[in-house]
Amino acid sequence: MTVDPAGVFVVVPAYNEGPAVRAAVEPLLKRGYQVVVVDDGSTDATWQALDGLPVYRLRHPINLGQGAALQTGTEFAVRQGASYVVHFDADGQHQADDVPGLLAPLAAGAADVALGSRFLRPEHARMVPRGRRWLLRCGILFHGLLTGLWLSDAHNGLRAMTRQAAAALRLRENRQAHASEILLWIRRGGWRWVESPTAVRYHAYARKKGQSAVNALVIGIDLLWRRLWK
Repeated sequence: MTVDPAGVFVVVPAYNEGPAVRAAVEPLLKRGYQVVVVDDGSTDATWQALDGLPVYRLRHPINLGQGAALQTGTEFAVRQGASYVVHFDADGQHQADDVPGLLAPLAAGAADVALGSRFLRPEHARMVPRGRRWLLRCGILFHGLLTGLWLSDAHNGLRAMTRQAAAALRLRENRQAHASEILLWIRRGGWRWVESPTAVRYHAYARKKGQSAVNALVIGIDLLWRRLWK
């Protein structure tokens, strides 16, 4: 089934991503998607870097965290009539060419949420640094045991959801733990999910900006422990 790109809203949370955000969103615009950039209280030129681009620009007056930015952007996209909502990082690690693969199972009615995975294709898996690959595998095991969602990847920020799922999503974890919280929403909501191959580029800028895999794993474990056992 063909997806009308005008109904696809790509939410891009951005905090101090001035050097990268424009290059990250331009390929999305070329595909005809609606782009919503949420400037999460940046103190650099993130806002100005988007001047002249046909994107929706939202701004938090202070830094609240990536989870909060995604919630703000997702709610806005739903209000604007989005048929599908995509989450996409601003640092240049994600590829616009991977978005159609995420949307296809949603448009076919086969899933409510499509999660990006860098381990479904060997050429993508080889792009993941060895140390990070090991930590991600640990995260996969932990999430599988505690949520029942046996993914091939953990903490991949590229995902897509139907309008219905996006409208129901209520992220309470403002910062990086939102990635694990989304898995809990999928499990508890009984949402149908699939994984779709995605490539993640580990270039120098993204590595410098990115959160360490160890911190991401610790955050996820803490969140899941509190949510599942409270």
